[in-house]
Amino acid sequence: MKLIGENIHIISKKTREAIENKDTAYVLNMAKRQAAAGVDWIDLNIGPAKKGWAGTMEWLASTILKEIPDVKFSFDTTNYTEMEAGLKLVGNSSECVINSASGDKEKLENMSRLAAEYGSYLIALTLGSETGIPKDPEGRLEIAMTILEKTSEMGTDNTKILLDPLVLPVSVDQSQIMAALDSIRVFKESFDPPVMTTIGLSNVSNGSPKEIRPIINRIFAVMAMGCGLDSAIVDAFDTELIRVVRVVSSQAPEKDSDSVLINLHNIMQDFGGLEDLAYNKDNPEEVAIFKTAEILFNKNIYAHNYLEY
Repeated sequence: MKLIGENIHIISKKTREAIENKDTAYVLNMAKRQAAAGVDWIDLNIGPAKKGWAGTMEWLASTILKEIPDVKFSFDTTNYTEMEAGLKLVGNSSECVINSASGDKEKLENMSRLAAEYGSYLIALTLGSETGIPKDPEGRLEIAMTILEKTSEMGTDNTKILLDPLVLPVSVDQSQIMAALDSIRVFKESFDPPVMTTIGLSNVSNGSPKEIRPIINRIFAVMAMGCGLDSAIVDAFDTELIRVVRVVSSQAPEKDSDSVLINLHNIMQDFGGLEDLAYNKDNPEEVAIFKTAEILFNKNIYAHNYLEY
C-alpha cells in the first residue's frame, strides 16, 4: 500500500508558524523524517492559502527539493494558483498528487484541469456541496461516477484517480465505519479500468483520546487494506503503523499478534466477519486488536475507555 505523509500541515499550530516564518530547518526536518519513514508522497497542506500566503507552496516545495531532489509531493490546498505553482516547480508532476477534488462542480472542474495538464494523480473526495457525505456506498458511488465522467472528459485515465470514501470518526458515528469500508470495495469493483482508493486514516480516530488513537488507526488500516485500499494519508511518525502496513502487505508476521492482524486483513478480503477472528485472550496485544476490531465492526458500543473492559 502507498503512503502519503500528513505531517506538514497547517492544522498543527507549530507547523503553521514555521511556514509563516519561513523556518527552513523545521520544514526540512519534517520532510527528511517522513522520507526516512518510507512514505511514497509528502503532503504539503497549506489550506486555503489566503491573505499573505502567496508563494507559500513554491517556497515549501523548493526548500525541500534542495535537500531531497527525488521527493514526490502531494499538493494539498484549495488555492488553485498555489497548487499550480507547486506543479510547475517540480520535474516529476506526473508522479505527484493533487489533493483534492470533490463532487463540487467548480472544484472538480479546476482540479481535473490541473490533473490533466500536469499528468498528476488526483484524490477525489466522494462528497457533494449539496449532499455532503452520503451515508451509504451507493450514494458515494454516484458522486464517484460524476467525478470520473469529468476526469475522463479532461483526459485523465482512471488509474490516476484515488477515490476517497471519506471516513467519519468512530466516536461520532460507528455505523459509518463499515459504510466507508464497503465503499472501498464498491469503488474497486465498479470501474474499468479500475480506480485506486485512498483515505485520510487519522480521521477515523478524531475525537478519541490520544492514547488510543494509534491502535484505532492501525486496525482500521488493516481492515481497509483487506477491502482493497491502495493508499492512505497517514502520520509518518507512527512507526508501529508503518511496520503493521509492511507486515500485512508481506503476510510475514514478526511477532505473535501480527498473525491476528494478517488474519483480520484476510477475513476482510474474503468478506468474512468478526466471528472468524481468532485471538489469544492471554495476550494483551491480541485482546486490544480484537476489541478495536469489535468497535470498528460495530459489534460493541464505542466508548473512550473501550479497551479497559
